[in-house]
Amino acid sequence: MHPNTATWNKLISKKRFETTAKKYTSDESVRGEFQRDYDRIVFSSAFRRLQNKTQVMPMPESDFVHTRLTHSLEASVVGRSLGRIVGKSILERYPELAKEKNIQEADFGDVVAAACLAHDIGNPPFGHSGEDAISAYFLSDEAQPFLTNLSAAEKADFQRYEGNAAGFRTLTYTYPAHCNLPGGLSLTYTTLATFTKYPKESLPVIAGTKNTSEKKYGFFQTEKVWFATIANELGLLNKSQAGEVIFQRHPLAFLVEAADDICYRIIDFEDGLKLGLVPQEKGMDLLRQILNDDPNRQSTLSFYDWKEEIGYLRARIIGRLIEETAGIFLQHEQEILNGTYDKPLINELACKPVLNEISELSVKLIYQNRPVLEIEAAGFEVLGGLLEACMKAVFRTESKHYKKLAALIPAHYIQLPESATTYERILHITDFVGSLTDQAALGLYRKIKGIELPRMY
Repeated sequence: MHPNTATWNKLISKKRFETTAKKYTSDESVRGEFQRDYDRIVFSSAFRRLQNKTQVMPMPESDFVHTRLTHSLEASVVGRSLGRIVGKSILERYPELAKEKNIQEADFGDVVAAACLAHDIGNPPFGHSGEDAISAYFLSDEAQPFLTNLSAAEKADFQRYEGNAAGFRTLTYTYPAHCNLPGGLSLTYTTLATFTKYPKESLPVIAGTKNTSEKKYGFFQTEKVWFATIANELGLLNKSQAGEVIFQRHPLAFLVEAADDICYRIIDFEDGLKLGLVPQEKGMDLLRQILNDDPNRQSTLSFYDWKEEIGYLRARIIGRLIEETAGIFLQHEQEILNGTYDKPLINELACKPVLNEISELSVKLIYQNRPVLEIEAAGFEVLGGLLEACMKAVFRTESKHYKKLAALIPAHYIQLPESATTYERILHITDFVGSLTDQAALGLYRKIKGIELPRMY
């Protein structure tokens, strides 16, 4: 075995943020620890807000188009299946997990499902363009006076803003004004590590890296010590140098990434087909190519129309991709444990050429559809305008105008201890703007710009 290999015995841990309060002790006789993680995410306000955050079509008028909420739920279903299939084989390979740590097949499924459920929980309004909009504001000339005293890493957190890091913060940070019990949702170490697809801080930027886990970052400066604590507890391979925090991925994070990849590639494409953005025959042909059925196969099924057939194809495709992806993970298990495998599992799927064609068609016809681009462009103005107003409301307190604006920001985002640093104050502002739904961000922007007055009654 590789000398730096991680072990499942340490990787699967039911430990969570420490508390001595008796009312927070485990109720494992009713629910497993990882099921508790899943339930806590479901009942969180941040998860609820995903119902009005963009998945593909910003602020869709059609009620069947996916939002971040429905996408996250579907990814969690795929993730649970992947986790259980992998967990069954892992327990067969390492029976001591069940005997010594009481780990069950369902635990693997629950961990991956919980991490999938939360994988977009830190995304700002307007999808990935929202991340770009926040980064663009902090790179602008208007923002520079506020960043003067920040370290290079602190500046990078804002100028390369990352929804994954915001998600880790959402799950682990408690606002002092809300509660004196720290730890956020107090999830298990294993679920938090599985959630973290990019286990590194914003610097250094590893240009040209072939390792998928190093392409982005997964936590802000405020949470890097906490993540390092989790990673060390679970025995993740430490790749840190010169004081930065970089670790190998938790193996189950590969399954979270795969569940997300499977869902958005297939289901976003399904949305595009149903909206008429993708030509019907071309799209249906690509979906059938993934299944690669025997041409002599006779189906006894009949469908009301082609849209109903899409649902049938999608269900079969996802089932097939789950089985194949789990097999790829198990084939590379030792490489994943010793940190020498660091690429998306779907890259090795037999149907990858067809998935690439679907991806290219989706970019051209769905993601770069004119209404999508127009709303994303508007999102840049909205988020940039909100950030500028909120920054001045916090740091230009002598102005009556900005005092009025400050009154519109929930108190827990701006009423911080005197010891709070400039970095922490700015991070709380991005917490606020990033937490807004698409509609809430647009509505607040209209109000502070005088475009729309609030209704009094």
